[in-house]
Amino acid sequence: MSELRTAVVVGVGAEAGLGGALCKRFGREGLHVFVAGRTAAKLQVVVDAIVAAGGAATAMPTDTTVEADVVRLFEHAEATAPVEVAVFNAGNNQMANLLEMQAAFFEDVWRVACFGGFLVGREAARHMVPRARGTLLFTGATGSLRARPPFIAFASAKAALRAIAQGLAREFGPQGVHVAHIIIDGGIAGDRLRTFAPGFVAAKGDEGLLDLEAIADAYWYLHGQHRTAWTHELDLRPFKEPF
Repeated sequence: MSELRTAVVVGVGAEAGLGGALCKRFGREGLHVFVAGRTAAKLQVVVDAIVAAGGAATAMPTDTTVEADVVRLFEHAEATAPVEVAVFNAGNNQMANLLEMQAAFFEDVWRVACFGGFLVGREAARHMVPRARGTLLFTGATGSLRARPPFIAFASAKAALRAIAQGLAREFGPQGVHVAHIIIDGGIAGDRLRTFAPGFVAAKGDEGLLDLEAIADAYWYLHGQHRTAWTHELDLRPFKEPF
């Protein structure tokens, strides 16, 4: 019998979203998935899908900006089995014009997309480093590399998250923990975009959006890399996407 392992995915919303796709991908590989996000009902839908496919999963309502929530999440996962892979996928890509932007808006975006990443990265490392193994993955965005209005708050948070990932990789890579940052450079073919920007989806046309399962395959590929040839940063985009 193979050793039981767990995966922690933070930032899970709709089943047809990146977080949900990652959870189901890890579940198919035999990991017990801890499905973490703010909305319990959405988490349970993902858990039910994993279980229906023959996997194992646990819903963990978690606010990634609350330190106690993140600590509790990893403690529960570790009580089941060692965390083999952890993903920070939380973010709130909201638009606001700078001259009208409230300070509270900017801080909220930063707390979710950056501070939450620090908490998840720290807790994952605390458990993985003593074992000298594990994979820690961070979901980035186009804004990780460049900022433009009206996404300045989001881009600043994502750029800072990228710096966190780099720092963790340089500190803990030599200790056996693989840290990677994935830049999602394009729209994702999930419920969120189809609901809030149907015109954008229509304009992109066939294969103009990133396929959820294809993205999840890339994350799994990173987890399975041999330690003599680790990737730190990977960018993903549809073949139609200019860059």
